[in-house]
Amino acid sequence: MRVTSNDASSRTLIDELLDEQQRLTAVERFAQKHERGEVAQSRYYRDLIPFERPRIGQQYAFAVDLDACTGCKACVSACHSLNGLDDGELWRNVGALHGGSAAAPYQQAVTMACHHCIEPACLEGCPVMAYDKDAETGIVRHLDDQCIGCQYCVLKCPYDVPKYSAKRGIVRKCDMCTGRLAAGEAPACVQACPTQAIRIEIIEKESFERDLRPDETLVPGAFASTYTKPTTRYRSACAIPANARGGDAHALRLEHAHWPLIFMLLLTQMAVGMFAALAISAASPLVIAAFATLLAGLAVGVLHLGRPLGAWRFFLGLRTSWMSREILAFGMLAGAAAASTAAAWSPPLRGFAAPLAVLTAAIGGAAVFCSAMIYIDTRRAFWSARLTLPRFFGATLLLGAASAACVWAWAGPAAVAIRTMLFAWEAFMFRRALSCEDDPIHRAALTLWRLRRPLLLVNAALVIAATALGLAGCATLALAATAASQLIERYFFFTAVVAPRMPGAVAA
Repeated sequence: MRVTSNDASSRTLIDELLDEQQRLTAVERFAQKHERGEVAQSRYYRDLIPFERPRIGQQYAFAVDLDACTGCKACVSACHSLNGLDDGELWRNVGALHGGSAAAPYQQAVTMACHHCIEPACLEGCPVMAYDKDAETGIVRHLDDQCIGCQYCVLKCPYDVPKYSAKRGIVRKCDMCTGRLAAGEAPACVQACPTQAIRIEIIEKESFERDLRPDETLVPGAFASTYTKPTTRYRSACAIPANARGGDAHALRLEHAHWPLIFMLLLTQMAVGMFAALAISAASPLVIAAFATLLAGLAVGVLHLGRPLGAWRFFLGLRTSWMSREILAFGMLAGAAAASTAAAWSPPLRGFAAPLAVLTAAIGGAAVFCSAMIYIDTRRAFWSARLTLPRFFGATLLLGAASAACVWAWAGPAAVAIRTMLFAWEAFMFRRALSCEDDPIHRAALTLWRLRRPLLLVNAALVIAATALGLAGCATLALAATAASQLIERYFFFTAVVAPRMPGAVAA
């Protein structure tokens, strides 16, 4: 045994390690001082949250002092670090407003995150109820283990709040640091703000809804607050100029194409069109093509889901979600299509082929309607009912007639007529929107004209070629040109839409 002394020169490595275990870390020392009230800064962030929990009829909400916000993005950094977000994933961001005049210019930084709406569109649109609005706090939480990664909430939210994580196959969003609030601590963004521009307050939901004006928005350029009733309050002692707009208000951008959805919509509508053609004529090999096309469309649609194995829970959202209704309608369509195909090729059942084809076409029409309503319900101008319903049902009739023309000669002129009318309508709507700045889809038309003009010309050439081939009796080539043209149209449908969001940074 070695005898040690108090002399430092006689201390061993074990002695040093044992002493180190007895010393507190910096975090632990700060926590002890914080509990004893010895941290002077604690008074600042303790005053930024309510002392009491919300009562019945109340909920938590963010309150932002625009005059205090400098745009330093400390809130962005704190949120990212505390929640362990991926690179490029942001639950809080900072945009900018600008306007005024040369004599009195105006520019204002705007910090933004989830607004924990009273009627959250993300919750109502989710097909598997992967969102929950806490009955006590009003915080809208995302349930990661319930999410299937369909990203419909991303389309539904008018503030660009939910963020899809391709690595995890799910969507995630701000939950107002629920755990910290429950422990009496301020959320990360609130605590990190050096100017105390962000606070948590308690609002009365009934009076909040009652005082909401029809034309009210959170800040200039944001979506109408009557849609989801966002609870964040932006305050400023300075008058915001009437011409104030987001820094990116005039920026043209292409949205995500969602290729699996493009092919799913194209193939399923083609299949429904084929069954519609079968409903007015005798059964033929077209029924096999229709059934195979439908199955291909449903299969490719699954590729859009980050977690497809959880899609069986779609029935949870039938009350509010059009995506749940679409899944149900396509499930019924697949069953009817299988029965119709079996009847067409089974001699004992051939007498049921015609009524089953009619039933399948009717269910298919309902499925196409549900598909259209998914996008109409997002309230984006380019996806309005007056544009989406004619586009979807027009494509259904066009692709069905063009497919039938490969089997029946009489369907060729019908395909030419439908193609001509649909293209003429789309060209008229596009020209009107491009020439009129007040048209709701002017920015969408401008986006296509400036960013995708060559593809617009290719699409027009395909329509002309398909018409010429159809008149010449080359039905198969006409179908190929028609399908290619509709593929481009569906690409435009997703990429040219102007997605509502909070004001962004000043565009370059």
